[in-house]
Amino acid sequence: MDITNDIKYVGVNDREIDLFEGMYTVPNGMAYNSYVILDEKIAVMDTVDRRFGGEWLENVKSVLGEKQPDYLVVQHMEPDHSANIKVFTDCYKSAKIVASAKAFVMMKQFFGDDFADRQVVVGEGDTLSLGKHVLNFVTAPMVHWPEVIMTYDSTEKALFSADAFGKFGALDCDEDWACEARRYYFGIVGKYGAQVQALLKKASALDIQKILPLHGPMLLENLGYYLDLYNIWSSYGVESEGVCIMYTSVYGHTKAAAEMLAEKLEKAGCPKVAITDLARDDMAEAVEDAFRYGKMVLATTTYNGDVFPFMRDFIERLTERNYQNRFIGIIENGSWAPNAAKVIKKLFENSKNITFANTVVTIKSALNAESEAQTDELLKELL
Repeated sequence: MDITNDIKYVGVNDREIDLFEGMYTVPNGMAYNSYVILDEKIAVMDTVDRRFGGEWLENVKSVLGEKQPDYLVVQHMEPDHSANIKVFTDCYKSAKIVASAKAFVMMKQFFGDDFADRQVVVGEGDTLSLGKHVLNFVTAPMVHWPEVIMTYDSTEKALFSADAFGKFGALDCDEDWACEARRYYFGIVGKYGAQVQALLKKASALDIQKILPLHGPMLLENLGYYLDLYNIWSSYGVESEGVCIMYTSVYGHTKAAAEMLAEKLEKAGCPKVAITDLARDDMAEAVEDAFRYGKMVLATTTYNGDVFPFMRDFIERLTERNYQNRFIGIIENGSWAPNAAKVIKKLFENSKNITFANTVVTIKSALNAESEAQTDELLKELL
């Protein structure tokens, strides 16, 4: 695939994978992106997952022909991008490896070799001339590993963005970018909002006309759209008006309360109501919705004096990712000692700018006139 006359795509699509990073369902697979910059000197940008090393190397050779690459630029040492460094160095014995100092430490850990005789160590502000193309290196620590560098080609005005601006899904699937990019971002990068904000500040000083990530499609137009979303996500802002309702239910009574509230919200004109069964629906999509909307309702049973395990798991995923700047309503259920609201508030005690609704809906076994009236009071606070 030609991105420009000089930049060629040599990545691969993975349609075999079921769980990315052993956790995230990827029904449309994954793309592991790699690029070649052709110039007086030739740079290959990152490798791909171990299982596709042969296919990737053939892609590289099909672009290079009889030419030999001068550099392999390693922006990120996560194995889905770095696993074939040794394969590359064995094939192209004169090529040098360009990476951050921390990346070479990780190479020693992964391969038992830090390629000392082939190292080109780069950091913030360093440049590498390929001829007419000049590569400018931007450090991006904890976006989302500590060794990450990104590369700005000032000739093509292209930012090779490592895992930033990536998404789930192979390149041969047709799907909305934002949905799977959002799930990818909050699942994998979401904890590091401050670091992404620092990166966006650096990026604002560059004339970027193309973003070439390590996952997902190349972003070649309407870049303001993608940059704006990343700014909202990394600043923990509200992307969409609406309410998400997350529930767990044992015998259906808490589910009934959640569904009743959702119906009331819709009838009252709430712009969007997203409802999720945390025991059955995709947890990563639930996390995505929690960060997307400004208001959330947690509906759960009291369980062993705590909250239902799926609810605790969900809340811990949020707090681990620095969940903040949100309004939360609570529906608790308990046949003899409702305690979920107290536990939920405790779980969020270290989170920033969390406002709880004044009304807590307390169900004792099943909805009745009193708890339905409380639901109507909570509804008013959500609108």
